Amino acid sequence: MYDYLIVGSGLYGSIFAREATNKGYKCLVIDKRDNVGGNIYTEKVEGINVHKYGAHIFHTNNQKVWDYITKFATFNRFTNSPVANYKGELYSLPFNMYTFNKMWGIVTPEEAAAKIEEQRKEVNGEPKNLEEQAISLVGRDIYEKLIKGYTEKQWGRDCKDLPAFIIKRIPVRLTFDNNYFNALYQGIPVGGYTKMIENILDGIEVRLGEDYLMDKAKWDGMAKKVVYTGPIDAYFDYCSGYLEYRSVRFENELLDKPNFQGNAAVNYTDRETPWTRIIEHKWFEFGKDENGKKLEKTVISREFSSEWKPGDEPYYPVNDEKNAALYKKYKELADKEENVIFGGRLGEYKYYDMDAIIASVLERCEKEL
Repeated sequence: MYDYLIVGSGLYGSIFAREATNKGYKCLVIDKRDNVGGNIYTEKVEGINVHKYGAHIFHTNNQKVWDYITKFATFNRFTNSPVANYKGELYSLPFNMYTFNKMWGIVTPEEAAAKIEEQRKEVNGEPKNLEEQAISLVGRDIYEKLIKGYTEKQWGRDCKDLPAFIIKRIPVRLTFDNNYFNALYQGIPVGGYTKMIENILDGIEVRLGEDYLMDKAKWDGMAKKVVYTGPIDAYFDYCSGYLEYRSVRFENELLDKPNFQGNAAVNYTDRETPWTRIIEHKWFEFGKDENGKKLEKTVISREFSSEWKPGDEPYYPVNDEKNAALYKKYKELADKEENVIFGGRLGEYKYYDMDAIIASVLERCEKEL
C-alpha cells in the first residue's frame, strides 16, 4: 500500500512526490505518456534539447521557488527576446524603442510616447474588448501589425470578441530593453527539462504508459491518497460537460544547416501565415551541446493554434465566463473528494507559469505533509 498515488509526472506531480518521499511517505507516480515531465518534456535530437510540447522558458521573481528548483538543475542565462515577423518586416518584442524606431522612424522616448498618445485617442472610456484594450496601450499601428493577426490565430476568434483582460499585461517600454520577462531569475535547465524532472524523481517509483482513468478503482485501491494532475472534468467523466481549451499542433523539422532564423522564437504576426511562431530549439542553449560543442544541425518547430476537441492535447484554458462557471461546478465536486488532491494546470483549470506551479505545490506540501 502506497501513501500517495501521484497521477502525472509534470512539475506539480513530480515535486509533490519528491517532498512526500523526503518526509518518509511511500509514493508511486504514474503517467499515461511513455515519458516523464508532462508538457515540459524535452527530447534529444542531434544533441539539441527539443521542447516537445512548446517552448518553456523559466522565469521568476520568487526567491524561494528559485532556490528550490536550482537544487535539481543548473540553469543557463538564456534571456527571452522574441522577434516579430510581419510580412517580412522584423520587429522587437516586447514593444520597446527598437520597435518604435522601426515602426515610425522615431529615436527618442518622448517621440514614442507622443506617437502612442496620439493613436490612443480613438478609444474613449474603459476598453470593451481586446482590440480597444490593445489600441489604448500601444496605438493603432502596432495593434494592426503586431497584435491583431497573431492574437486571432492564437485564440481562433476576432479581437473584438475577446475580453480586454487577456492583453492587460503586455509590456510596453520606452527603453531599448529586449528582455521580455524582466524577471530577476531566468533561464533554461542545462541538459533540458527532462533531466531536471528525472533528478526530482530520483529514487521514486514511476510507471509510464499507465492511464489512471481507464482503471480508477484499481489505482485508488493501491494508495491512501491520490494526487491528480489530469483534467478535472475528465476525472468526473465530463458529467457537467467539457471544459474548453486551445490546443497547439507542432510541425517539427530537422534541418542540415547550423542556423535557420538566428533566434529561439520568431512570432508571425500577420493573419495570412498559418503558423503563430517558429521555435529554433538550439538557441535556448546558445547553439551548443552540454560540452560546449557547436551544433551543426538545427531543429525548428512551427506552431499552429487550434480549437481543442476531445482527444487533442489541452494547452491553454479558455478562461471566459462560461468555462469559469463550469469549472466552479467541478471544483465543488472536487472539494467533496476527501482523499484526492487536484493540482496543476489541468487539475485546477488554470493558466499557470512554471514558477507559479512550483509555488503552488510547495504550499500544498506544507499543509499536507
